[in-house]
Amino acid sequence: MTRRSLKRPSQSSRSVFVGGDNSGRINTGDTTVEMPRIVRVPLAVLLAAALTVGVGWLYFDWFSPKLAPNYRTQFLIDTAAGTDPQGMTTVATSLGKTVVNSGDEDALALRRFGGRCGATDNTARLVGFDVDNREEITRAAGRMRPAGGPTLVRGIVQAVEDFSEPFDRKARQVNRIIVVTRHGVDACEDDIAFVEKEIRERVGAAGLSLQFRVVGFQVPDDQRRTLDRIATAAEAPQPVYVENASGLDRTLDWFSNAEPVLASAQRIVDTLNTTVDQVNTAIRAVKDGRLDTADGTLGRARKAVNGTRPEFDDLTGRARNPDARNVNEAADRLRRKQKQVVDAASRVLESAEAGSPLDPRMQAFQRAAAAYNDETKAMNKLLAALRGKLTGAS
Repeated sequence: MTRRSLKRPSQSSRSVFVGGDNSGRINTGDTTVEMPRIVRVPLAVLLAAALTVGVGWLYFDWFSPKLAPNYRTQFLIDTAAGTDPQGMTTVATSLGKTVVNSGDEDALALRRFGGRCGATDNTARLVGFDVDNREEITRAAGRMRPAGGPTLVRGIVQAVEDFSEPFDRKARQVNRIIVVTRHGVDACEDDIAFVEKEIRERVGAAGLSLQFRVVGFQVPDDQRRTLDRIATAAEAPQPVYVENASGLDRTLDWFSNAEPVLASAQRIVDTLNTTVDQVNTAIRAVKDGRLDTADGTLGRARKAVNGTRPEFDDLTGRARNPDARNVNEAADRLRRKQKQVVDAASRVLESAEAGSPLDPRMQAFQRAAAAYNDETKAMNKLLAALRGKLTGAS
């Protein structure tokens, strides 16, 4: 029997060496064992694979969500030839005004459609997604020129695929495509049933939540019914039709900027209103002598109030015009009032735990609750006025 070759290492460290001058040995700190190549190579591959998986997990599970934008919005613009030679200029100008007011954490992109049927360039992505590309989008929009027929379906299909690129950062809140078209039909597809089916299948295959908004600018009356059906196929609200520059400015800005403000504000209101029920439950528990229940319920209410920070951060990043600033300030006041309600309820609980009279602190709680209710009414009125601006109502 051949004796194994054992060598005592001079160091007491324990490590595995693969590759280089040490690629043939495993140093356990006590013995050095020769590794044949048939073991070394698979081990190196295994370690490399483990490292790749680990890096991938860090990216997708930790880095990517933290770096993801709040919204990803792609503007899909009709550059087909239209009856109004100034129409393209009006659209480009309106888009430039809109992107200036976009949220700080919004990733924007620009794609156009229009050209010859079957041509590879009848839709093209002009600006990719980024959170700091407003000027680039404005410049690219200014260079757009009307030509060819409206290739709306292919534009929508390619716009959807833009959201599914490998290693792309998905939005933390919403992925959106805002279509601005001067046509209601597709030059290359006259079978509306096929168009509807194609759009539904492509949107479904994207595998992500995707919102469509459609703005019809100077769309002929006889084409609007078709555009309505296309919007329905994309699970979008009915298109908003406008005829002039001011209407386009108002509508495009509302979809791009006011709607996200409303969404974040409404989530804040809904969350804070949920705490109202929790606080009321806690107060009833105090009156019934169930102090442990009251304490746990107030803890959940306090956590809910503090959990609205992402929405507040989003509102702060959108405070670029008076409407957004007003909503941001109102939401901040509402949250402060709700914290006062929770604090007042906590003091009622403290009195109960100490065996002190509840009336003085109950009265303070009721005053805080009334102040919160007044602030809620003011916030709802403000949000209703902002919603009305889409149609010109107030």
